[in-house]
Amino acid sequence: MSIHSLTLRTFHPARLSAVTLAIAAAMVPCVATAQTAEQATGDDVEKIMVTARKRTESIYETPTAVSSIGEGIIDDTNVTNLDDVGKYVPNLNISRYGAGNSGHAAVFIRGIGLQDHIITTDPGVGVYLDGVYLGRQMGANMSLPNIQRVEVLRGPQGTLYGRNTLGGAVNIITKAPGSQDLATVAAKVGTRGRLATDLYVNKDINDDFSVSGTASFKQRDGVGTAVNLEDPEREIGEENEYSGRIAAKYVVSSDFSVTVSADFVENEAGQSPYTIEFIPGGPEQFSIDDGEFYLLEPSLIPNDPDDLGTTVAGIESTAYSGWGAALTAEWTATDNLDVKFLASKRASDYEGGLDDDASPLNLSEFPETGDADQTSLELQLNGTFDNFDFVSGLYYFTEEGTTASGPWTFSPFNVPNGRLNDGTPVTEVCSFCGDYGFFDINQETTAYAAYGNISYSLTDKLNVGGGLRYSRDEKDADALFPSFGERAFRSVDFSEVTWDVNAGYNLTDDLNMYLAVQKGYQTGGFPPRPFGGPAQFVSFDETTAINYEVGFKGAIGDRVTFMSAFFLTDYTDLALPFSDPQAGGGFVTIVENAGESRSQGVELELTVDVTDNFVVRSSVGFLDAEITSLDEGVVGIGEGDAPALSPKWTLMIAPTYFHELNDGALVSASVDFSFRDEMQGQSVFNPYETIDARELVGFNVSYEPAAGDWSLSLYGKNVFNEIYDQGRLAQNGYVGIVRSNDRSEFGLRFTKSFDLY
Repeated sequence: MSIHSLTLRTFHPARLSAVTLAIAAAMVPCVATAQTAEQATGDDVEKIMVTARKRTESIYETPTAVSSIGEGIIDDTNVTNLDDVGKYVPNLNISRYGAGNSGHAAVFIRGIGLQDHIITTDPGVGVYLDGVYLGRQMGANMSLPNIQRVEVLRGPQGTLYGRNTLGGAVNIITKAPGSQDLATVAAKVGTRGRLATDLYVNKDINDDFSVSGTASFKQRDGVGTAVNLEDPEREIGEENEYSGRIAAKYVVSSDFSVTVSADFVENEAGQSPYTIEFIPGGPEQFSIDDGEFYLLEPSLIPNDPDDLGTTVAGIESTAYSGWGAALTAEWTATDNLDVKFLASKRASDYEGGLDDDASPLNLSEFPETGDADQTSLELQLNGTFDNFDFVSGLYYFTEEGTTASGPWTFSPFNVPNGRLNDGTPVTEVCSFCGDYGFFDINQETTAYAAYGNISYSLTDKLNVGGGLRYSRDEKDADALFPSFGERAFRSVDFSEVTWDVNAGYNLTDDLNMYLAVQKGYQTGGFPPRPFGGPAQFVSFDETTAINYEVGFKGAIGDRVTFMSAFFLTDYTDLALPFSDPQAGGGFVTIVENAGESRSQGVELELTVDVTDNFVVRSSVGFLDAEITSLDEGVVGIGEGDAPALSPKWTLMIAPTYFHELNDGALVSASVDFSFRDEMQGQSVFNPYETIDARELVGFNVSYEPAAGDWSLSLYGKNVFNEIYDQGRLAQNGYVGIVRSNDRSEFGLRFTKSFDLY
């Protein structure tokens, strides 16, 4: 008996609403969907389906480590954006540093990721929306209305997903139009000025044409203020966002269908909470002539670390906007062959920036803007025969983007007349220091790929498979920095063959194991901030990884379902941020190939039906990641150091209790606890860049009447108001700290569903 039937056998399936089914489905550790009553009441754990390998298959038979967060968890455990998903998946960590913009999401899996957002750097974990790769980390921290599930694949995904999935991939899958004929309205009101509303409509216009749409709005007050600005545009940490999505599906014939979709987001927010801490023994002041000039006086830093001391108007505000359109055509060519074509166009732009000294001294201020436009095309030929199936495809991707900053100030020796006390010009100490400078960096990327993956059933119990992919990337970049003299132009191309082999074996009807070896690939690029001059604006090589993994998945008895993975991954030419001694006095951190790294660990996701009405979900991840060798000339990093943003332990536990009242109404109560161990804020080891461990607790209590067409929930998020660091970066004598924005929040959420006829 599966977890689904154990959860629901007390209640008659005929009266269960979509909301109840979603809550029930949320009790599965790796939720697939809450689409149908058949999935929610079936007796087979293998009806939990995912599309992680671009084919629909049981999550318990997929020969890779994958977690799936379904709409039950999204709706009922206060998951509102991608950042929240990081609480529920082992060895997944999602952080934000980029330009103080809350739309930024640096996704790290098993110690691999890259938190820089500049156009010339690519992420180490790929994020996909309905199969479309999102090329930028800025904007990846998207809100999650109208979401069916989020699948997180851990480990290199070089065959089916290709470039920039070195650590893994995150698939965001929306609800498809059709087959529901309903409308749902949700409204939320809470502390800190929280207001939010979502409208979802799904309707079959006729037998051949269906549409769906979502409109969403959310806002929340800030957590701090820009104390030195007379009329700040935004409070620090303020939220204000509109988003929408529409999709239509036309069934041309029984063999051919076309789905088109379009989405947008407009976000105007306050800068992420930002403060500094002084490094003991660091240079806090310099003697200038007969007096003293304080590099950074502690009294200038606001007492409340959520306040900002800047005097630069506009730097307290951020903005992000984006839109996308996609077309998916599916053709059943024969009984055994399917053809799928996916085309997409996406565009985004943002505003942000940091006052690095968080004070009125104008030592280091970088207002920033950026934009990116991308186009992708993918053609798949997929087949299923008696003993095997395959997925194959051709892929094309192009992107153009810009990052610009100005007017900026960078003067760690901010002294009268631009000279030190001995008369030495500051520019002789720091070649790129100055007031009111500008820089911009542009890049155009074109990528091509061809891939194939096959799975073959040798016996009823044993399946083997493998895949191969060829990828090629061409990058053209140009940059102009104050130290350049004239614009510098660079071109580079990369190519790589990636592969995987795997085997899966059914130990029993309810228990499976798999073995997998995977090669992944992250494209190379150009350093994001070559302040030191044109000689620093040179390309770094691609990074590759080989992952060895064994996993066990399935059910033990009637009340326990689980998934586990044991892995070891070797990374070569690992791209890391580190301090370049030639970068103008060592003040600049650039990205370059630094050496080799190894990660090994264990992941476990477990669900236990303690009773018919009490279920406990949990997950735990252990990660031992270290840099094993360094290239010549790399400083600031030591062999044995852990890569950035790689907590050793990740933990989640979420008990839920259901109770049916005498009148047939359903009450559910859940608590969720999430833990992320301490980690290094940057790969450049500095004890003052260590991010402390964090513990987050939330709860949700819901009431649903017997009719099942509405629900009311009392929720609490981060109930103990844990304030934690998102990122830490050592400056000259102090550490810049981007702090968390998800503070304690309590409120009510009301949801009402309407049948559409």
